[in-house]
Amino acid sequence: MRRLLAIALALVCAAVLAVLGTGAGDNNADGSYQVRAIFQNAFSLVKGEDVKIAGVRVGSIESLDVTPEQQAAVVLNIERPGFGDWRKDAECTIRPQSLIGEKFVECTPTQPRPAGDPLPPLLPVIRDGDPGAGQHLLPVEQTSRPVDIDLVNNIMRLPYRQRLGIIINEFGTGLAGRGDDLRSVIRNADPALKATDKVLNLLASQDKVLADLARQSDIALAPLASEREAVQGFVEHAANLATATAEKQSAFGQQFEKLPAFLRELRPTMARLGGFADQATPVLANLHAVAPQVSRFIKAMGPFSSSATVSLKSLGEATVPGRKALLAARPIVGDLQTFGKNIRPLAVNLAALTSSFKATGGIERLMDYLFYQVAAINGFDQFGHYLRASLILNLCTAYATNATKSPVCAANFQKPVARSAGHELTALEALNMPGSLQSRRTAAILRGMSPQEAIRLTSGQSDASTETASPAATTAAATSPAPPVSAADEQAVSDLAAGKSSASQDPGAKTGEELLDYLLGGEG
Repeated sequence: MRRLLAIALALVCAAVLAVLGTGAGDNNADGSYQVRAIFQNAFSLVKGEDVKIAGVRVGSIESLDVTPEQQAAVVLNIERPGFGDWRKDAECTIRPQSLIGEKFVECTPTQPRPAGDPLPPLLPVIRDGDPGAGQHLLPVEQTSRPVDIDLVNNIMRLPYRQRLGIIINEFGTGLAGRGDDLRSVIRNADPALKATDKVLNLLASQDKVLADLARQSDIALAPLASEREAVQGFVEHAANLATATAEKQSAFGQQFEKLPAFLRELRPTMARLGGFADQATPVLANLHAVAPQVSRFIKAMGPFSSSATVSLKSLGEATVPGRKALLAARPIVGDLQTFGKNIRPLAVNLAALTSSFKATGGIERLMDYLFYQVAAINGFDQFGHYLRASLILNLCTAYATNATKSPVCAANFQKPVARSAGHELTALEALNMPGSLQSRRTAAILRGMSPQEAIRLTSGQSDASTETASPAATTAAATSPAPPVSAADEQAVSDLAAGKSSASQDPGAKTGEELLDYLLGGEG
């Protein structure tokens, strides 16, 4: 019993799947839906053209064939999901794709009906063994091919117009004994008549719109009536344009021949442009939101633009002398160019030198040298900065601002006044003169004092002492026991003594006072 129930359930599932498969119409291995549409005439249809439903591309033409009844069998391959439910009231027609003669097939899978009405049956499937087995058959009664507008226009051209007149005149004779052919012609004209009925019904439903169009056309044509000459001129120019276009018919023909290839190459670009348009939609929406502010900004820029016009005019006038200046500067520019070429090796070497200085710290070492050199020759004491140089060593080396304290040395470096013999400066007076300790010792030695006495009498005094010691202090220093003499002082005094003795032994040598007079412009 259970086995019978399982078999029955499997059969029911198979039936449901068969019904669903038939309704879905997936009669191809890849899931597409194929319709074999029969047309009386499939002129200018080619394989691969589009199949559209309500303007949306849903597939393409799979193949074209001729039936035994000398009709065109067009296999439509519906690839887009959701469009594989075609009913018995489906219709298809051939329409122009573009002005160059391309066609496409536009179909209606089922006719519109009020909500709740039952759907018609599905399109029948062609049986095995017949041409197009497994495909859905759309009979010729449900297909049409409207006459192209270019064919209608061709009737009005010579010699077709004359031929049409002959055909109409001889129509009765031609139809004699051709009842079957006439019936076929009428049947072929039935789609055109049906299309005419649709057009008339559409016009009837839009009668109010047509009435408004006629009324508004009168309003629009009234200005044209007042400009009759301009309209006439437009017609004449249009006729001339048509004549010129007709003379270039071969060139236009070549352009139209190249147009399909151009359109095929243009499709990827248009697809990218479509993607760009989709992505630019938010940007355009934001621009639309700020459009009033941009409009106000542009209006506010009006006075600025007017003011800038004057500046631009002045700038344009300034270009005239500027051009002359540029032309006159050509030789200088040429010389600068030559100078630049010639100085390039020097610049390269200079760049290498500066790079080497920077890499090895040469700039810092040069600054260090200058710093230490200046620091080596620059000194500082209670009076300020002084130069560390011993070119002149005498009692006038120290700068004195009061000439009364040191009558032999004037602060203005003028020639000293001659002294009498009774006022000759003694060694003890020279030792107590203002000045540095070393200079006073030197002056005392030059006037006959021994080095040991000079050191002993000035021991305990500092270089900063500039006041003359009192006689009592000098006497006390002379009677007090001599302090120990350092080795450096002993060596300095010995050097001074040696210099004194050598100066006294050389009759041509000058004394310190004479040397000072000579250096300061005296007669020495």
